[in-house]
Amino acid sequence: MDREGAVVAGLICLDIIPSLARGEDRAVLQPGHTMEVGPIAFYAGGAVANTGRALHRLGISTQLIARVGDDAVGDTIRALIGQEAAALAEGLMVVPGEPSPCTVVLSASGSDRSFITHPGTNHTFGPEHVPDDALRVARLFHFGYPPYMRRMYDDEGCALAELLRRARQRGAVVSLDLAYPDPAGRSGQADWRRILARALPYVNLFLPSADELLFMLRREIAPAEAISVATVSALADECLEMGAGLVALKVGGRGLYVRSGGSVSDAPSQPGWSHRELWAPCFRPLVLIGATGAGDTTIAGFLAAFLRGLALEEAMTMAVAVGACCVEAADALSGIRSWDETRARVRAGWPRSRWALDQTGWRWDEERALWIGPRDLAEPPERHS
Repeated sequence: MDREGAVVAGLICLDIIPSLARGEDRAVLQPGHTMEVGPIAFYAGGAVANTGRALHRLGISTQLIARVGDDAVGDTIRALIGQEAAALAEGLMVVPGEPSPCTVVLSASGSDRSFITHPGTNHTFGPEHVPDDALRVARLFHFGYPPYMRRMYDDEGCALAELLRRARQRGAVVSLDLAYPDPAGRSGQADWRRILARALPYVNLFLPSADELLFMLRREIAPAEAISVATVSALADECLEMGAGLVALKVGGRGLYVRSGGSVSDAPSQPGWSHRELWAPCFRPLVLIGATGAGDTTIAGFLAAFLRGLALEEAMTMAVAVGACCVEAADALSGIRSWDETRARVRAGWPRSRWALDQTGWRWDEERALWIGPRDLAEPPERHS
């Protein structure tokens, strides 16, 4: 049976985003403080809405699987998803009596985001909510944000591992994205090293941020604006040792780092995807409006390129290109262009924010505009037309 497209499952929510000037997100949380802001926008957010709809916009046949409550928030989420394509909303299950998930996103221009979130129905999402029929026909199964889905991280991640195992068993390539746990909450107290050790043997493409992994695996290291190259590399190595086929770490404004082992997927091997170590710098956005959804849409660009059979270098380039398009708008989707439009923008000479990777053994590939690491063992594949 020929497989095609992607199933994107996991966390969904309603994002409430007030318009803030630089620094106003800090003032909002001052006790007793009232502040007038700009218009307040409502968007469907989370991995399912952001990565799933971006994949759809990039031309990938996509099915969304998530749960919402039977309340006004849930109705709004389904309506917003349906505006992109009516079929995308069909996989959103309505759960009577449970509150829908909702997040207030504080994203001032030029600064990183802060979140106030209620996970709602995401906490009760379990493996049984992903039907076998969906897994049997899709080439890719992508799951997002288990740190805000209680059943996925409780019991040392048994439910998460079971879901990913079943997806692999049904023949799908499996990709996994994370989210930053609440340090003071239940997700922040979970043993993420044990959870990942259970889950990663079933993951072909592991796509978290470096900050998330630093919290989960190296909590003794104080967070920093610029995580060292050595630390990024060590985090990826540990995930490969746990069983992941390929690790793609989002490193904020410094771009995307990829480290792969000997087997990326059980599907026909993608040429040039094994035994790689690469770092792709970001493209320069025309204007930086907000970072909401930048990581999710970067993943969408990477997965869309994977599903099209492109070389790893091109997949990384398209990943950071889609992410740069995203930050040119306040929400996760408005800045996303079609696959052809995004690729044309890249080929037209879109400038990149190249930064000095002053680490021994790394070299700059001028033709492909990325850094090649000292442990990159594969010969660069031919470029696709």
